[in-house]
Amino acid sequence: MRKNIKKMVQKSDNSLRAVTFFLLVLLSSSACSQQHPAKTNKADTLDQKWDQTIPGSFSGQTQATFDSTRVNRFLRIYPAFKPYTQAIQIFYRHRHYAYAWFEHGRLIEQASNLVNRMLNLKLEGLNKHAPYERQLDSLMFAGNTLETTTELELMLTAQYFVFAKLAWTGQDEAFSRAADWNLPRKKINYEQYLDTLTGRPATDLSNSGPVYRQYELLRQYLAKYQLLATQNWPIIRLSANLQPGARSYLVHEIKIRLWQLEDFYGDTTSLLYDASLKKAIARFQERHGLSADGLLNKATLTELNIPIKQRVDQLIVNMERSRWLPVKLETDYLAVNIPEFKLHVYHGDSLLWSCNAVVGKTMNRTTVFYGELKQIVFCPYWNVPPGILRNEVLPAIKRQPDYLATHHMEVTGYNDGLPQIRQKPGPDNPLGLIKFLFPNSYNIYLHDTPSKSLFNENQRAFSHGCIRISEPARLAAFLLKDRPDWSSDKINNYMHAGIERSINLRKATPVFIVYFTAFVDRSGRLNFRKDIYKLDTLLLQALLIAGRE
Repeated sequence: MRKNIKKMVQKSDNSLRAVTFFLLVLLSSSACSQQHPAKTNKADTLDQKWDQTIPGSFSGQTQATFDSTRVNRFLRIYPAFKPYTQAIQIFYRHRHYAYAWFEHGRLIEQASNLVNRMLNLKLEGLNKHAPYERQLDSLMFAGNTLETTTELELMLTAQYFVFAKLAWTGQDEAFSRAADWNLPRKKINYEQYLDTLTGRPATDLSNSGPVYRQYELLRQYLAKYQLLATQNWPIIRLSANLQPGARSYLVHEIKIRLWQLEDFYGDTTSLLYDASLKKAIARFQERHGLSADGLLNKATLTELNIPIKQRVDQLIVNMERSRWLPVKLETDYLAVNIPEFKLHVYHGDSLLWSCNAVVGKTMNRTTVFYGELKQIVFCPYWNVPPGILRNEVLPAIKRQPDYLATHHMEVTGYNDGLPQIRQKPGPDNPLGLIKFLFPNSYNIYLHDTPSKSLFNENQRAFSHGCIRISEPARLAAFLLKDRPDWSSDKINNYMHAGIERSINLRKATPVFIVYFTAFVDRSGRLNFRKDIYKLDTLLLQALLIAGRE
């Protein structure tokens, strides 16, 4: 019977996107001291901004109805759906108990789409099975009696709310906080969205859904990588250095591997390290955050030999993170993707530009969180954080009595027996010529740096936690674009004046500090990055435990 239902729902594959394909918004990908913050209610203040209630439509049929008592009877028979009791009851009260999944006595196509998704939760990156799979299967082929029709109607609605929880919402907020995700979670009115789906409004639903756009993009690649995981994936070993122009059977192996990963499109039987292979290697390198020189170096070979199951796990954990983000923002905002070492500047769904960033070292992690950028400081003083003061500055002063004068530092006071030290504005100031403040309890902000050479490194985890950006003047111009008096020349003059001056922005700009080790870029290419803080490992273990519950 299970095979029969799969065959039936596969016929509606072309309309599968009518239910839930989610291409909406956030990231193409894509400090100075670290302290665990006290609990605040900042997330509560953002709830209104993050709520994404999708308007319902009652344009579906309203004539065929069922007895309201059938809802409670159904929930007694299928107790696993009891957590969704309120959602189911509200949905049908609003519809006056009209059938949602039937029209003119026949199932609408969204029903088979939903069943297909529920019977294939593995393709959603979920280690779970739909509740009552056998009963769902049987009801889809049961006779068209009033009894079975009503039971199937309620079964589909209940399964929808399960799907919404698993695929669109993910694990709860306590779970995401334990996974070091300190951004407020989105809120969705799934009852109204279900009515939109089943009401079949005039708007096209194929490219909308209440989930961050990366979820569906990663989901499409997950199916491909799950298939690759069933194939042979031998380790490629090089006994000698291979250069362009060389001939070797290993070239054939590498071409096959890159063909499997959709980087190589030429003749895989050729043993020649030709221009097409060099181009394919460069493409692969670019997707993995390596220097795209097209040469088969050690770092590239290491990435080529990553077990495909590990890539599947990366996709799964990043799909889970995608479930937690807001669906869509219509304003300007910034996104820093820590493993990508990039700052991305957006307006709505449009990526305006990106630049390289330096993030915190493993021992001084940049925190994953949300803030609102409100102030620009030109020629900033650098107030030495307590950790750096104890571990670096004070020992240096003992070794070198004139350390403060040499480094243009001064003592401004004392706190708990420790001197409060700051470095004066200047070209050697660690914050460079400008910093961007978004108040937070982690003491993290964006800033310039005198160490420009670090932006040329592939792996850029060098800071004490704050985020250094390679194009600070450009960011300042973007943030001040609504103020005609702030020309690029004026910004440059303020950056080099040697006097600290602060400018409050007229409108705060949202800043998302996120952690995605797998993402699809604006060219539609799947990218992977190293799990520099081991947050993937932490999240994957938690998801495996949750999947067994």
